[in-house]
Amino acid sequence: MTTTVIDLMRHGEPEGGQMFRGSKDDPLSPVGWQQMEAAVHGHDHWDAIVSSPMTRCRLFAEQLAQRRRIPLHIEDDLREIGFGDWEGLTSRQVQERYGDHLSRFWQDPINSNPPGGEAITDFYQRVTLGFDRWQDKLASQRILVVCHGGVIRMVLANVLGIPLEKSFAGFSVPYACRSRIQVDQSEFGTFRSLVSHQP
Repeated sequence: MTTTVIDLMRHGEPEGGQMFRGSKDDPLSPVGWQQMEAAVHGHDHWDAIVSSPMTRCRLFAEQLAQRRRIPLHIEDDLREIGFGDWEGLTSRQVQERYGDHLSRFWQDPINSNPPGGEAITDFYQRVTLGFDRWQDKLASQRILVVCHGGVIRMVLANVLGIPLEKSFAGFSVPYACRSRIQVDQSEFGTFRSLVSHQP
C-alpha cells in the first residue's frame, strides 16, 4: 500500500478585498501574506508544492518552495472558476445588478451560471483532471496544493461524493484555510478520504 497526503490551502486576501475575482489576477494584500504565513507551521513537512498559476497563489508558493528547498509545480487546471460578468464585483453589487441570480447560483450553480462565466461542469472536470494528475505524479509523497476556494470545493465534492449542484454550499472555505486529503492505494484500489478541514 502507498499513502499520499495532500494539503489544500486557499490563498489569502488579495488586493481589493472581497469580490468575485475568478480570472482577475490580483496579488495578495499585506494581510493576505500574513494569513498565508500564519497558516504554515514549522512542523509541516511537504515533499513538493503544486500551485495555481494565479498571482495570489503562485508568488507565495514560489517563496515557500524556495524557503523549504522543495520542488514547485504550476498547474493551469487549478486556476479559479471564471465568473464572467461578475468578476470585479462584490456580492452586493451583483445583487443590485442581477437580482436573485446570485442566490440561485449558490443554491444551484449548474443551472444558474453567471453570465459569460465558466460552466461549473467544465470547471469540475478540469479541476479533477489537474488534481488527479499530480496525485498520480507525486504518489506516496506529502504535497501542498496552493489554490482557490472554488478549486477546494470541487476537490472536496469529488472526494466526498457531494452532488455538484450542492458543491458551493457544503463547506466554508475562508482565506488561507487548509484541508487534508489522504489517498491510500493498494491492490484493492484507490481510497480517498478527508482527514481534516480547518476553516
